Amino acid sequence: MSDARDWLTEGLPHIWLPYTQMATASPPLPVTATQGTRIRLGDGRELIDGISSWWTACHGYNHPHIRAAVERQLASLPHVMFAGLVHEPALRLATRLAALLPGDLERVFFTESGSVAVEVALKMAIQYWRNKGQVEKQRIVYFRHAYHGDTFATMALCDPEEGMHTLFAGTLPDQIMAELPTDENLRRAFDLLLATHGERVAAVIVEPLVQGAGGMKMHDAQTLAFIAEACRCHQVLLIADEIMTGFGRSGRMFACEEAAVVPDIICLSKALTGGTLPLAATVARRHVFAAFLADDPAAALMHGPTYMANPLACAAANASLDLFEPSHNSPCLAQVAAIEAQLRAELEACRDLAGVADVRVKGAIGAVELSCQAGGAIDLHALRSRFSELGVWLRPFGNVVYLMPPFVISTGELGILTAAVRTALTERARTL
Repeated sequence: MSDARDWLTEGLPHIWLPYTQMATASPPLPVTATQGTRIRLGDGRELIDGISSWWTACHGYNHPHIRAAVERQLASLPHVMFAGLVHEPALRLATRLAALLPGDLERVFFTESGSVAVEVALKMAIQYWRNKGQVEKQRIVYFRHAYHGDTFATMALCDPEEGMHTLFAGTLPDQIMAELPTDENLRRAFDLLLATHGERVAAVIVEPLVQGAGGMKMHDAQTLAFIAEACRCHQVLLIADEIMTGFGRSGRMFACEEAAVVPDIICLSKALTGGTLPLAATVARRHVFAAFLADDPAAALMHGPTYMANPLACAAANASLDLFEPSHNSPCLAQVAAIEAQLRAELEACRDLAGVADVRVKGAIGAVELSCQAGGAIDLHALRSRFSELGVWLRPFGNVVYLMPPFVISTGELGILTAAVRTALTERARTL
């Protein structure tokens, strides 16, 4: 086995890291192994992962049931194209997703990433109306603080003031941003927006209950239910982006269930494979799929990723779904409820610190929003470095320090994470 210093020294000059100014960035931490909730570094240290590797490793790392399923699949069928051919892992997974999802969300289109899953949803929504002869319905309504991905179509659905995609202003499709209708005045405004523009709007896209990368902003089930009803009244499709909230993170298997909402299209990824392999799914309701059935080849959905429905990824996803079943004695949703209670109790002390604007918790998501006014710009680099020194892996962004731990985290490990947040923010407060 090669020395970590060798591959690190030789490889870093050739890598381009995400969301990173490479001219000034500190060197990334070299990882040699993961297990459970732990990330082992090249120098022998271990960090407790408080963000589940960008919200994916819901069952922790290297889960034996998922690992065994991938090993079995690797021995028989690692990959085959998914055009004119199908295989058991993908069809089993599609059947299980259709059974788990609310209502008649039953037609599954597999891709490899969340951004692409959203792109496919947008294509489905626009072509749905085209196939029905309403070609003018091609705009998408999204919400302030939204984040739906980094590809070109999805960048156009992200809050333009959040900063991540401002460089591309003027080159992106012109979509319609709305305020989340969280009170009566905003509900009237949203209804008026759809009444005014509905003839041109193909779909509304929303992150149910929690807007993730836009700042862990949270809204209630009544808001989501209102959005769904407004879409129905104005004949606009509803797309639920559950890439982050799906598979238990919000406290329900899918966040839209809390509002008894059945979206026309739902996007899934992140925890779909338990953080083991890349996979995403765009799932449509029966009436959406029906609009693509015709003798005309042009009515078909023309999209097909090369690694669509990769058998290894589908095997991992099936194994991950197993772990949500009672028969596997893995009470995932009960674990989420326990995490929520502990986050509420242990993050609340942050609310009184200087430089803290808010503390929010939903399911296995805890967020501490920092105030920029108290001390100017937030030094994210300093916070990230301090968290590593405290033995935890947290990656705050914007003005939010957040926790999204694996569901299998112990009470003690979660306590270490929340203590690290309190310690780092207390130290920050003393400098303000």
